[in-house]
Amino acid sequence: MKYDLIIIGGGPAGYLAAERASKGGLKTLLIEERYLGGVCLNEGCIPTKTLLYSAKILEGAKHGFKYGVEVQNIALNHKKVLERKDKVIKTLVTGIKSKLRKNGAEILSGHGEILGRSSKGYVVAVGDKEFTADRLLIATGSSPFIPPIEGVKEGLERGFVLTNREILEIESVPASLVVIGGGIVGLEMASYFNSAGSKVTVVEMLDHIGGSMDREISNILLETYKKKGIEFELSARVTKIDDRKVVYEKDGKFFEKETEKVLLSVGRRPNITGFGLENIGVEVEKGCVKTDDRMKTNVQEVYAAGDVNGKLMLAHTAYREAEVAVWNMLGRRVKVNYNSIPSVVYTNPEVAWVGESEESAKEKGLEYEIVKLPMLYSGRFVAENEEFDGLCKILIDRRKRTILGCHMIGNYSSEIIYGVGVMIESQLRVEDIKDIVFPHPTVSEIIREVIFEL
Repeated sequence: MKYDLIIIGGGPAGYLAAERASKGGLKTLLIEERYLGGVCLNEGCIPTKTLLYSAKILEGAKHGFKYGVEVQNIALNHKKVLERKDKVIKTLVTGIKSKLRKNGAEILSGHGEILGRSSKGYVVAVGDKEFTADRLLIATGSSPFIPPIEGVKEGLERGFVLTNREILEIESVPASLVVIGGGIVGLEMASYFNSAGSKVTVVEMLDHIGGSMDREISNILLETYKKKGIEFELSARVTKIDDRKVVYEKDGKFFEKETEKVLLSVGRRPNITGFGLENIGVEVEKGCVKTDDRMKTNVQEVYAAGDVNGKLMLAHTAYREAEVAVWNMLGRRVKVNYNSIPSVVYTNPEVAWVGESEESAKEKGLEYEIVKLPMLYSGRFVAENEEFDGLCKILIDRRKRTILGCHMIGNYSSEIIYGVGVMIESQLRVEDIKDIVFPHPTVSEIIREVIFEL
């Protein structure tokens, strides 16, 4: 059967591209091997947020007395948390299927493999069936990186070591948990299980947590979670995983940490093998499908979006890349601006950022000034927070008087940060932003307050 577009992979990039392409008039086939929605919906973004929201409610109940609400016999039912998680996933997957079918996209379950190119177009096989298309979109996503640490393989086999997939299915809260990796996923899971009652230790190779997170914000989050009881071993390298313990090296010395479970959270690797990319000569660079800012590969009418290109492994990045890919297929010349794409860590408190950090700005030699205020300058924040002050930090281009970056820690940060992304994308000047009317009382007003410090 002949199509205008075949998409391999049904994660955020794949299913959104299928929806947009079908709506744009392209006859589209979406091929997904495991489950529609990909890692984000089934094993990542959405299920982790359901868990974290339950933890947030628990924390709120524990401290309710500070708000005049007294609650007795507070407990988290992990089994019910998982049941709700599964319900949420089912609801959203059903919604995606419905939307795709409404727009005319065809969905095929199975393993897609590119066989080559014929006079009719690109040939893709699913089992013993072959399909052709004028265009291809590679959206095969990523998988957890399994580092070459002694004992990891054996630990995974016996269920002592878990990845993001298994940790979301664990039937009971472990008494203790060692998280290897202090990135976004590691911190979010540390946050949940700490609230749920686990004794959590995070082991991170770097001297800070949060990866590319602004260092000042990272340090605030670190100290906040130390107060909540999470232990951090920074500048530490795990050397061995043994029976019921993790061995790590720090400052030239070796230490052992006994634990009930281990979460392996040291990043992800693009899925680039087993799909026949080599059969049409798609270029791979540093383990990723190489694309330009229009999502085009080196092969004509072959695009790649989402984690597989390794640019910025976030679901909303995948959405944007998918849209840009489809729009270019339809003749609209659009590019992806990665600098205006926000990042969020859904811990309690939340952390959100977009654009340059103080560290990246220094590294690039940018001329900037910093202006910052505690979240206490927002009336809404003061009304709803007793435990934490929060911070909003903005970097301003000295010459252009535009925003280079924004970094926030505090509740509602995840819902506010997109606005700063729009300001960066639109190149709004400080004086332009001062003219924006923010609704009152909202935590978003902190942006206005910070800008008026200039």
